[in-house]
Amino acid sequence: MVRYRGPRLKVIKRFGDLPGLTRKILLKEDLSGENRTKSKNSAYKIRLNEKQKLRYNYGVTESQLLKYVREARRRKGLTGFLLIQLLEMRLDNIIFRLGLAPTIPAARQLVNHGHILVNKKKVNICSFQCKPDDSISFSLKPKIITLIKSNLNPVNNINPIDKILNPHLEFDQKTLTCKIINLVKRDDLIFQINDMLVIEYYSRLA
Repeated sequence: MVRYRGPRLKVIKRFGDLPGLTRKILLKEDLSGENRTKSKNSAYKIRLNEKQKLRYNYGVTESQLLKYVREARRRKGLTGFLLIQLLEMRLDNIIFRLGLAPTIPAARQLVNHGHILVNKKKVNICSFQCKPDDSISFSLKPKIITLIKSNLNPVNNINPIDKILNPHLEFDQKTLTCKIINLVKRDDLIFQINDMLVIEYYSRLA
């Protein structure tokens, strides 16, 4: 299954808020018809929906997510949280968490176009795993600097993220440089999901 490129409101109407996918929110009238048609889901569908929420929010393919699950299982600790941690420490997600792009797809575009430097070296791989002590900076092209600064000071956003917890990141807004202080912790996540249901879904595959 490839990355989703269709209508985003349709997705959040089904799964709820996905901050990495879109800043748009649903009005109550948008949810009225959905509430009338809801039926009891099977255990399999509940796990499937949690997995899909993870995919849509972080913008990863099915095969990528399966690889992350397998990697999380190889590490010591709670597999569910380790999976989320791997996704959170992706370079595109770090750019999003810093508020330098409105969504993860927008952050991915900055990375793909070679505008991001990690430890002063150009990195155009969105899945690049950031580690503690890594430093992130940006291309000095005027258009890119202007774009990043405009994202830091959003105007007329439909659903701006008022407060993003980033104690694992240190950002200097004047120089537009970031340092990774630590791995993200569970209390600092802005995306709510039952990660163990995702692990249960993949238990027969990973």
